Amino acid sequence: MPEKVLRFLFLAACSVMGAVWAWFLIDKSPAPVNPYPWVGGGAAIGVIVAIIVLLGVRFVTQEVYEKLAPAFVAVVLALIVGYLLSRYMLFWLPNAEEKMQVFVSVSVVLVFGYVGIHLALTRASNWESLLAAVQRRPAHHVGTVSLKLVDTSVLIDGRITDIAASGFIEGTLLVPRFVLKELQNIADSAEVLRRAKGRRGLDILKNLQDPNSHVKVAIIEDDPVEVREVDSKLVKLARSLGAKVLTNDFNLNKVAQIEGIEVLNINDLANALKPAVLPDEQMEVKLIKEGKEANQGVGYLDDGTMVVVDGGRHYMGKTVQVVVTSVLQTAAGRMIFTRYSGLVQ
Repeated sequence: MPEKVLRFLFLAACSVMGAVWAWFLIDKSPAPVNPYPWVGGGAAIGVIVAIIVLLGVRFVTQEVYEKLAPAFVAVVLALIVGYLLSRYMLFWLPNAEEKMQVFVSVSVVLVFGYVGIHLALTRASNWESLLAAVQRRPAHHVGTVSLKLVDTSVLIDGRITDIAASGFIEGTLLVPRFVLKELQNIADSAEVLRRAKGRRGLDILKNLQDPNSHVKVAIIEDDPVEVREVDSKLVKLARSLGAKVLTNDFNLNKVAQIEGIEVLNINDLANALKPAVLPDEQMEVKLIKEGKEANQGVGYLDDGTMVVVDGGRHYMGKTVQVVVTSVLQTAAGRMIFTRYSGLVQ
């Protein structure tokens, strides 16, 4: 709404300005002229110019603005400094001829104009990195506490709430604004399942922000604009803040490790907390489906670990005694291979 009001005021101002210019030109005319048609035409030209400007502004995207703004500022500042310096030099030459004054002004402005254009073309694109390096961070960015950048997948997963309640997470959980925006986009999705996941992630974040929570959560505005993907933004931000990345996304995990960023993967934590079993150890498991190989049965432990039972195909729906033969650890989890020992009464 404020943008529409601003557009209307700009159109009105340009119309009035066009009418004023027309009246000014008519007033300077030596011959008498009926002013009303000319004033109306000037107002119409003002509106046309305003429409052209408004249409041109629509093509200036956020990305284009962020790239052109530093360059434009560099050129303007250089020209202003050059002009002011030339005026200062001419202040000490009050008796200089008019040609000399013009020569001095043009020469100084030309030199500073070149400097501004050169900086705009070669250095302005790096201003953001320079400002980020010298910019003082908020209090939660410094200190000895451990900072952890939270990925969207962690909030959707939900296990972070139980982990935080256990007190095993220390330091501050940083949720970048672009992660929160991605979570909101998921919550607004037309797909029912995707929308439910997004809303679950928002609920998890709200629970973590509760005063009674065992962790501190901070929403930060840092957003590396030179990259678009959320994963790339997290990696770049983690490097600049010296933070760890908290995720359960396999691809982000690998990319962050390649970039030398320390990753806390919740799936790795879950696998590490599963009870350890050794060959020849006995255990009980309920068989719920047949295995891929002949005479195999498959069951699951309480933590979700798959147990493959050799010789258990005929005991579907029953709890059997098994002996561990081997354990296979994969990226997806752990599988325990066993052989049938006896039926649990």
